[in-house]
Amino acid sequence: MLKGRSLLITGGTGSFGRAMVSKLLETNELRRLVVFSRDELKQSEMQERHPMSAHGDLRYFIGDVRDQERLYDALRGIDVVIHAAALKQVPTAEYNPFEAVQTNVLGAQNLIRAAIRQGVQQVVALSTDKAANPINLYGATKLCADKLFVAGNAMAGKDGPVFSVVRYGNVFGSRGSVVPLFLRKRRDGVLPVTDERMTRFSLTLEAGVEFVLACLQWMRGGEIFVPKLPSYRILDVAKAIAPEARIEITGIRPGEKLHEVLVPSDESWHTVEHADRFIIHPSGWSPGPQGTELGDGRVCTPGFAYSSDTNDQWLSVEQLTELVRGFAET
Repeated sequence: MLKGRSLLITGGTGSFGRAMVSKLLETNELRRLVVFSRDELKQSEMQERHPMSAHGDLRYFIGDVRDQERLYDALRGIDVVIHAAALKQVPTAEYNPFEAVQTNVLGAQNLIRAAIRQGVQQVVALSTDKAANPINLYGATKLCADKLFVAGNAMAGKDGPVFSVVRYGNVFGSRGSVVPLFLRKRRDGVLPVTDERMTRFSLTLEAGVEFVLACLQWMRGGEIFVPKLPSYRILDVAKAIAPEARIEITGIRPGEKLHEVLVPSDESWHTVEHADRFIIHPSGWSPGPQGTELGDGRVCTPGFAYSSDTNDQWLSVEQLTELVRGFAET
């Protein structure tokens, strides 16, 4: 569905952006692919791997989602936007709250307005588990951004862009996650674990890219898409990385959750479960006569919550060992 279309990725030099660009350049069916980010060093490094001279459809734009005028320029002639730009570090957002709001909330507002003004067709925004019942500022700003993107459909009207959101948790092995920390600490023979009960959902970067691309096909406007994922226990990750190491319990950090929640119980009544995903529909949604909008899905039971600790899919220590080995080799 992207053949012959123009696509822009905000935050395009981040981990997700780099993986998405690599994936899209493999197919080489886009008319134009624009990497939009504010980090000139990362863009320079990315151009060494993906030079514009080798990809006639690829462009690099320096810009910040805080700058609405720059977004207007960048979105000229763009059909599809994947919005991955954000301030993501929880401690950073807590210490710099105004900056987090400027990027995560006002940046989302700027993008919505620019997309409507420039006639973009589709916008899919990346969210986080921390936006579900947020307990830290980062999660609160992302929840606000999610609400803005859902409301963007009403602002755009029937002839404007359609806006949807993709929500998932930490990418396995990503920067700031527990895997690189444990890999560094295993040489000391002691692994710091915040709480022995802690669980998380598991998602690889490649699977995240594939899910976002699939959502471009599924989206009709206003949905929050949540992938079905296996869970793992933090203690099992420790066993997979350094089975002989001593575990040191350090206590949960400020703003950290014991378990990841992707579908909170308050949203269960307008959430539809499919074989490989959940779709949280906008408030006021109904499945229509005889469930005509459900397809192969079913409305979740009232009070249902999709949480990493109550999941029915779990990764074993052996499976985690394989994941860690693949991460360490990249």
